[in-house]
Amino acid sequence: MSAVPIRPAYPTIGDTARRHELTRMLNRGIAGASIADEIAVAVAAEIIEGRLSPGDDLNSVELARTFNSSRTPVREALLVLEREGFVQITARRRPRVARLLLSEVRELYNLRAELYAVVSHSVCRVATPEDLELLRGHQGALEAAAAEDDVDRYFWVNVQYRNTEAAIARDATLRRVLDTLGLRALQLRHLSLSQPGRLGPSVEDHARLLRAYEDRDADLASALTQSLVRGGFAAIERSGWTGEEP
Repeated sequence: MSAVPIRPAYPTIGDTARRHELTRMLNRGIAGASIADEIAVAVAAEIIEGRLSPGDDLNSVELARTFNSSRTPVREALLVLEREGFVQITARRRPRVARLLLSEVRELYNLRAELYAVVSHSVCRVATPEDLELLRGHQGALEAAAAEDDVDRYFWVNVQYRNTEAAIARDATLRRVLDTLGLRALQLRHLSLSQPGRLGPSVEDHARLLRAYEDRDADLASALTQSLVRGGFAAIERSGWTGEEP
C-alpha cells in the first residue's frame, strides 16, 4: 500500500483539548514538546480522525521532510506509537498503521462498558455541585458541535466529558486502568461517532446521563453508560468495518 502524507499542522492541530489528550496518552511532556513529540501527536491524530487507515504505510523519509527534521526523531515518534499499538514496525518493510480485528474491538468495548459503569456509579456518589457544573459545560459543548455536525469537535469534547467523569470519580487506580486502553480506544470511538446519524442520539444519551448524575441515580447512570459504550460498538459493526485487509 502506498504511503499517505502526514500534515505537520492539520487544520485543528492547535486545539488544546486534542493536543493535551494525545500528549497525556502518549506519556509525553506537554511543555516544551520535542520534534519527536510533535510527530507522534500529528501521526496519532491522523490515525484517530481517520485520515490514516489500518495498513497505510508511514514513510520515514517523507515524515522527516514534512517536519524538517532528521530521521532520528521520526524513529523515536514511531517507536512511541508502536508501543501504544498504533504502528506496526517490521524488518525490511515500511512502518504501517496497525490493524485491530473486530473480535479485539468487541473485547475492548465490553471492558470499557464495565469500567465506565463503575465510573458513573462513583460520580453519583461523590460528585460535588462544581463537578456537575463541569459536566453541564461539556454537555453544552456537545450540543453545539452536534448542531454544526462537526464530528471532530464533538469527538474531542466527548473525550473531555469522559475524562472529567473519571476525574470526578476520584479513583486513581480506575483512571490508570482506563488509560491503559490507550489510543486504540480513541481511534475506535472516533470511527463510531463518524457514522451517519450518530451525533444526535449521542447528545440525547449524554443528556439523560447528566440528569441521572444530577438525580444521584447510580443504577440508571451505570446502565446508561453501558448502553452508550455498547452503542458505539454497534455503530462500528453496522459500518462494516472489520480491521482486516480489504
